[in-house]
Amino acid sequence: MSKRLFVGGLPYSVNDSKLEEMFSAVGIVSSATVITDRETGQSKGFGFVEFEKDADADEAIKKLNDTEVDGRRIVVNVARPREERPQFGDRGGRRF
Repeated sequence: MSKRLFVGGLPYSVNDSKLEEMFSAVGIVSSATVITDRETGQSKGFGFVEFEKDADADEAIKKLNDTEVDGRRIVVNVARPREERPQFGDRGGRRF
């Protein structure tokens, strides 16, 4: 399985294709996705990149972490697994 990277601190102008372009200089990118707000479509300033080879992902972390993109410093590291969240807005502590 390919290694998934978290990329934070992205300028809001960066889209999926720009993100892929930035990381393809290091190796073959399987996917590059900028996370956007559901309602507005505006970037949330972070995204995820997957490489075909784990070695390329490791190299991307070394080369691109703490670099500047359009005036902003980006953070690149291995993505953590997604945490389970309660469904249907159940946050506990309901009153009946």
